[in-house]
Amino acid sequence: MAFGRSSRTGAMHAVSPVEPLTLKILVAGGFGVGKTTLVSAVSEIRPLRTEERLSEPGIGIDDTEGVEAKSTTTVAMDFGRITLREDLVLYLFGTPGQDRFWFLWDELAQGSLGAVVLVDTRRLAESFAAVDYFERREIPFVIAVNCFDGADRHPVVTVREALDLDPCVPVLLCDARDRESVKDVLVGVVEHAMSLARARRQSMSAGA
Repeated sequence: MAFGRSSRTGAMHAVSPVEPLTLKILVAGGFGVGKTTLVSAVSEIRPLRTEERLSEPGIGIDDTEGVEAKSTTTVAMDFGRITLREDLVLYLFGTPGQDRFWFLWDELAQGSLGAVVLVDTRRLAESFAAVDYFERREIPFVIAVNCFDGADRHPVVTVREALDLDPCVPVLLCDARDRESVKDVLVGVVEHAMSLARARRQSMSAGA
């Protein structure tokens, strides 16, 4: 039980603890773009990972071009939690990146406020499926360009055109290893989703 300031008589007044709003955010993108890294960088709890070593059955199926050094892959999901404010908690669900695990996406997407689509500009085509998925289901999302060491930096407008995004979709630059950088992205997706929700309500009210 939390307590407020004492009164002039010295009595303490009980203050009901604030029940935080909890929101579900997906972290999606292609194979090897940094989803597990992003969730791990920002989670205030020990993140749940479902990584397995890449094995011979994946040869010829998983596209490892450009990420040849990668030795593990997410087979179900990553899970983490971050408190943005005392009244706002985000639960993060990282999706598996390979085609053969996409059947899990529908279940993970249930009840989500929005999504982060993490992008590696060296392998931009890996992100097309994720963008298409959220567009088709009308789930709000932002693009987070993961600025890998040694990768060329491209203007936001170039990334937007390459992904053929709607004008309203935010494109943000980030470092998936850096907590503050990731927090900025998460704030961006919450604000974007809330903005779209307000616009829909206003549109419905105007048409009523």
